[in-house]
Amino acid sequence: MDFSVNYEVAVAGGGIAGIAAAIRAARSGKRTVLLEKTLLPGGLATSGLVYIYLPLCDGRGRQLTFGLAEELLRSSLTYGPGEIPPPWNGATPPAGAPPARFRCVFSPAAYMLALDELLEDAGVDCWFDTLVCGVEQESGRLRALVVENESGRGRIEADAFIDATGSCAVCRRAGVPCHDERNALTMWALEYRSGAPNGDLGPELALRSFTPFPEDWSRVPESEIYRGLSGKLVSRFALESRRVLREHYREVHRSGRRSRRDNFALKLPLQPQFRKLYAIAARYVLDSGEDGRYVEDSIGLVGDWRRPGPVWELPWRILQPAAGPVNLLAAGRNVGARNDAWEITRVIPSAALTGEVAGLAAALAVELGIPVSELPVARLQQKLRELGFKLHAGELAPSAAPENAEG
Repeated sequence: MDFSVNYEVAVAGGGIAGIAAAIRAARSGKRTVLLEKTLLPGGLATSGLVYIYLPLCDGRGRQLTFGLAEELLRSSLTYGPGEIPPPWNGATPPAGAPPARFRCVFSPAAYMLALDELLEDAGVDCWFDTLVCGVEQESGRLRALVVENESGRGRIEADAFIDATGSCAVCRRAGVPCHDERNALTMWALEYRSGAPNGDLGPELALRSFTPFPEDWSRVPESEIYRGLSGKLVSRFALESRRVLREHYREVHRSGRRSRRDNFALKLPLQPQFRKLYAIAARYVLDSGEDGRYVEDSIGLVGDWRRPGPVWELPWRILQPAAGPVNLLAAGRNVGARNDAWEITRVIPSAALTGEVAGLAAALAVELGIPVSELPVARLQQKLRELGFKLHAGELAPSAAPENAEG
């Protein structure tokens, strides 16, 4: 090993979940490191060009998700365009208008600047261009992450660890059982289209999805289905998605509808746009149809970004591996969920919520001198309420819209 550094909390993965975890742990007074394999913060939301901050509300006028999830949404507009609709921006909505969702679209580069600032202000030690490539364990605890960067190969020791990599990179290396899910070939890109209407980011910029998500998996060619993860699979996914883009522009330019000067790719994603990779076998695995259910160990509420109405209470247990190191938590897309519930936990609002909870839990466990697996949930819930979280649907005010309201 070329180096060895010690922290109290180590967070792997610099996406929204990892950023929320690191900020909350650092604001709780713990020496915190954030490890990110690229040079940029934000993960899929920024370098992955999925720059839609999905709703923090239920689509019927009630905010569900609070804390850093809201702070991160509002900060996404600090240095760039985008708008939060009324009443969430403080303005009065038009009379008779259905409730708008508490969401926004943002500039990826502008958001990266804001995220850097939030991390710096919180005192998080950020290690970019640093790849987690192994773990060290002893007596049922994770002792260190083995990383590589331009300084060589080294050890990042900590008292508590959070896997927010999106692929369970730490959990899988630590022997935590995980399950995977199929992915379709995906390509989102930022393109220039002369005269293209897009009020959020300007009249000539457009976010385009060139490979829509399949509604019927039986019609998806086997060559376009990806499952699991390997170095070669990532390369194939990236090359195939860019081939789709080449074919699109070749056809558009040859047809004469637009030329290469007034319609072209402006920015390509810097990471593979997989929706679901791995989720941990947690102490509780959330599944389809569990919205509207009371959860005793709830750590917060999230809605359904696809339709108004559903309210999900997220259990504390979905962050905790059922087996493995006692000082390791998962956050973001890694938490215990499957089937349609995974569609709820994999997106930005849930990632921000579970990330903040993981960071808070790690800080509390370090403070108490216990593994995070032994942290009393009542203590965690008390701290979350102090941060303004709503933990159960019954704590919400009555809906401001009828049952058939559109979000």
